[in-house]
Amino acid sequence: LRVRHCAQARAIENECYVVITGSVGNLPKVENLDVQYAQSSVFSPSDFAFPHDAVMAETTPNTEMIMFSDMDLEKLKLVRNEGSVTNLKDRRVDLYELKTR
Repeated sequence: LRVRHCAQARAIENECYVVITGSVGNLPKVENLDVQYAQSSVFSPSDFAFPHDAVMAETTPNTEMIMFSDMDLEKLKLVRNEGSVTNLKDRRVDLYELKTR
């Protein structure tokens, strides 16, 4: 759940799609991988052009599945230019710009 929340935050902050994947099942002969739990998901920015919960697609938890999701790059451009949240436009590059002396 921690990784999921962090991934959703990155999608919102960076106005981009974020995909998380993981392994499910049992590998009893592999050290530290004997049992795994995961849920794969595709997240979008949280804005009007995207699903209200910002989840483009997700699998059933802890189930082997193949997931597909269409990620429209034109929608990202639209959100970055005209969205209700303008994180990339409002960033302060001067705060983390590398300066030489």
